[in-house]
Amino acid sequence: MGENKWLRNSFVYLIIMVAVLALFFTILGNGSKDSNNTITLGEVIRTAADPNQSSKIKEIVITNDSDVGRIRYTDGTEKVFRRETGVTDFGSLLRNAGVDLTKSSFNLKVNESSQWGGILNTLTFLLPTLLFIGVLVFMMRQAQGSNNQALSFGKSRARMFMGNKPSVTFNDVAGADEAKQELAEVVEFLKYPDKFAALGARIPKGVLLVGPPGTGKTLLSKAVAGEAGVPFFSISGSEFVEMFVGVGASRVRDLFDQAKRNSPCIIFIDEIDAVGRQRGAGLGGSHDEREQTLNQILVEMDGFDSNTNVIMIAATNRPDVLDPALLRPGRFDRQVVLDRPDIRGRMAILDVHSRGKPFDKEVSMETLAKQTPGFSGADLENLINEAAILAARRNKKSISMSELEEAIDRVIAGPERKSRVISDKEKAITAYHEVGHALVARMLANVDPVHKISIIPRGMAGGYTRVLPSEDRFLGTKAQFEDQIAWGLGGRAAEEIIFNEISSGASNDIEKSTDMARRMVTQYGMSKKLGPVAFGQKDELIFLGREISEQRNYSDEIAYEIDKEVRSIIDANYQRAKKILGENREKLIEVAELLIQRETLEGEDFEAMFDTKRPEPKPLFRVEPAALNEGQAAAAIYKDQIIPGALRPATGSA
Repeated sequence: MGENKWLRNSFVYLIIMVAVLALFFTILGNGSKDSNNTITLGEVIRTAADPNQSSKIKEIVITNDSDVGRIRYTDGTEKVFRRETGVTDFGSLLRNAGVDLTKSSFNLKVNESSQWGGILNTLTFLLPTLLFIGVLVFMMRQAQGSNNQALSFGKSRARMFMGNKPSVTFNDVAGADEAKQELAEVVEFLKYPDKFAALGARIPKGVLLVGPPGTGKTLLSKAVAGEAGVPFFSISGSEFVEMFVGVGASRVRDLFDQAKRNSPCIIFIDEIDAVGRQRGAGLGGSHDEREQTLNQILVEMDGFDSNTNVIMIAATNRPDVLDPALLRPGRFDRQVVLDRPDIRGRMAILDVHSRGKPFDKEVSMETLAKQTPGFSGADLENLINEAAILAARRNKKSISMSELEEAIDRVIAGPERKSRVISDKEKAITAYHEVGHALVARMLANVDPVHKISIIPRGMAGGYTRVLPSEDRFLGTKAQFEDQIAWGLGGRAAEEIIFNEISSGASNDIEKSTDMARRMVTQYGMSKKLGPVAFGQKDELIFLGREISEQRNYSDEIAYEIDKEVRSIIDANYQRAKKILGENREKLIEVAELLIQRETLEGEDFEAMFDTKRPEPKPLFRVEPAALNEGQAAAAIYKDQIIPGALRPATGSA
């Protein structure tokens, strides 16, 4: 195909070159035809027939294959004339005019036809014809190409990968062992179908990867493409949706036709929620183009003609908006959840992304994993990359822990805004605000230890206080939520205590605290007055797939009680924060003045300023000595073993 294109382009260039040369020679041949150097054929004949004028002529030159002649005079001048069409014997023309060529004073010189003259005459004749034919062929090809594009508008735009040279394998995916196992089994289904058919097992039709952004759904699908060893078709859900009706369904049919011709194979649709949203009477109506595309996907996955070795893998972070018919067994048999990794998963992900990068000996991936709770795989990759960029900017040959700490702050809060000029008053307000957060966190048992306090502006924040959990948590208690609210309101409480004034710097803290208090009341059932009841029913608009309106399933009296309970939680914990800071006013001032000087305080330096030990959270469970013998008690204490029947809820625990 490339050779034909080269030949076609060469032919076009050859025609252009010939046209330019012909034009050049034509101009060259006619270059002397100006008004002062041109004579008509009649004037030539009259001059030659006039005895008085013919003596001035030296010779007349005629070329047989040219209609241009030349007359040269005795004074050395020369003029050009054009012969009439059809005149082949110029001598007979002169003789008919009464010129005796045997007695004339000038010579008649007749040149034979030249090879170049014939070629140029031929080109002059053929060139317009060739150009016309070339333009005609070009227009026909363009029209044919337009027709092909119109016919291929409904063709699938999926890219096919054969997996011969995998760029990503399962070794490049970390922190998702269960998901890898599920997809590795799918690959094995395709490689060794007889192994499962012998036991009567049916190959799963589809696997849905579900998880928040950045958890590795697309990366895992790339690994499947690298490991499968079978054709792998990749397409985005948005590529099915066009403004023309029927195009999406046509592309689905073409995609599955390609897949069936290349079976066994895998189809991967990224962001399937673009076409898989629940059908209904949304803004687009029941005949929406997206619905037609979804209907075709449903038929292709599990219709009458579904006995094929084609497995579909799809990824989404909005499983709640997908159509139930798409999620049922027989279409997506398996749903693989990819959540944010725990500490072991983060360590594995950091090990993957640190390959090939030089690190100082002091760098510990375990320490880094402990400092990054809640980070997704994409966040961790960005963290390592930012640290490498910082090290290069500082002209270092290896990445140290300081670059990694700075990268964590950049990922969480954004880059430092060193150019921002802050007045001494605002700097003091920010310092007391952040120390208020830190001091309340230090005095409450259910808030994580303070890791860093800073009043250096980052992103949209004027300062920040980072707390670092000692372990990953998947549940939250009422006591923990209340302490979190008190900690969030500690900055505003510090401003009110020290300056007897409040600023707008606590707006985000108030928003988060209010949201947490409302969730405690309406979702978690942590209100004593309202009890374990969920309030608020979402009414989704199907076309958009988002909660456009929220339908209340409770009365105005209950709404009043909800607002009252939320306010009660906020007020109670704000008073707790003010009480803690009022009792530790001197420590608040001491830490704030040190923070103003240093601008950043590490958690170790902050903790060293206290003589008392940090309070420990109340245990949720206690060990009953009567339930254990001496040997079992030792095992439970020193080996952290859980003995059935030995754990009882601690009295008074939340």
